[in-house]
Amino acid sequence: MKLLQGKTAIITGASRGIGKGIAKVFAQHGANVAFTYSSSVDAANALEIELNGLGIKAKGYQSNAANFAEAQTLAEDVVKEFGSIDILVNNAGITKDNLLMRISEEDFDQVIEVNLKSVFNMTKAVQRTMLKQRKGSIINMSSVVGLKGNAGQTNYAASKAGIIGFSKSVALELGSRNIRSNVVAPGFIETEMTAKLDEETVKGWRAGIPLKRGGTPDDVANVCVFLASDLSAYVTGQTLNVDGGMLT
Repeated sequence: MKLLQGKTAIITGASRGIGKGIAKVFAQHGANVAFTYSSSVDAANALEIELNGLGIKAKGYQSNAANFAEAQTLAEDVVKEFGSIDILVNNAGITKDNLLMRISEEDFDQVIEVNLKSVFNMTKAVQRTMLKQRKGSIINMSSVVGLKGNAGQTNYAASKAGIIGFSKSVALELGSRNIRSNVVAPGFIETEMTAKLDEETVKGWRAGIPLKRGGTPDDVANVCVFLASDLSAYVTGQTLNVDGGMLT
């Protein structure tokens, strides 16, 4: 059963990792996919070909969600190309980890801009279309770090906690128009980035998780399918932890 048949989704930061996983699972469920990337041109082209091979329409856009004007242009381009925007997944994000005493103002500002302001930019960009349609599902990618904090990640934790407050407010504002806004908070998800970490460190993290494994991009993507589809028609303003029980 294809849960997203005929729907159009915008997914930011989808050339690798969790974003790529979401794009692929959405396409498997019948969604047309417009995705953004910042610099990985070859990876984006390969993903576009792979997604189109699944029998849906897919297109990659080199666009910076942290730039207000670029976000507006992207939404306009997607409506022209695809005809609608039914789902927005705000996934683009970066880290610039350091202890508070060492973190620079620039590294704080950049993480807030890319992780949090991009959510404002993109939500504002799709709002008009979703209001016209009188339907839409907005899914914002936070993190367990946004819920519990983490030493050496004051900037990242602040940006991810901010996403939760923003999403709840959007749910209250747009609920009467049948536009839903929810948050997914992943825990330790094993991607290309975590593959570069020391194996012993990773083993230690896995041991501390009740399910005794790291998550996969598909684990996160499947929860996003639920929130994007009509299965969750009465769910808004919620944060779903996908963390193997880490915050239990």
